[in-house]
Amino acid sequence: MALLQDTNFWVLISFIIFIGVFLKFGRAGAMAFLDNKIEKIRAELNHAESLRVEAQELLAEYQRKHKDAMKEAEKIIADAKKHSENIRLQAEEDSKRTAERREAQLQEKLARIEQNARHEIEAYTARIAVEAARDVLSNKMDAKTDKQIISNTLSNVSKALN
Repeated sequence: MALLQDTNFWVLISFIIFIGVFLKFGRAGAMAFLDNKIEKIRAELNHAESLRVEAQELLAEYQRKHKDAMKEAEKIIADAKKHSENIRLQAEEDSKRTAERREAQLQEKLARIEQNARHEIEAYTARIAVEAARDVLSNKMDAKTDKQIISNTLSNVSKALN
């Protein structure tokens, strides 16, 4: 009966009784608790899986949007390059027209200057010719005829000059 005095023996007996009572009365509650816990974990896993799928869909959508935005940006850049090229061509054309217009204005101005110079030279030449004719006529003619011819010639030349 030394076995009845041993504390380890009584601990073993009480543990066996506890297990027996637990299996008889607490098993259903423990199993329900564990089943409940398993269902919660399963629900959390399902929720996590649905969140993962949703995140993947969002990622795919954002990647599509990014791709579309990049295409749009490339299109905008191409349009901007085309527009700037058109502006450059227009500016070159405007510059060319302006240069042509200025050149035409310069040609007209030069033509006017040349025409004015011709008129001045012609007037000067005519005055010299009149002076020379007057000198020649006054030296070769007599006084009465000279005055009449000189006045007729001078009046004709003056009318021609004006």
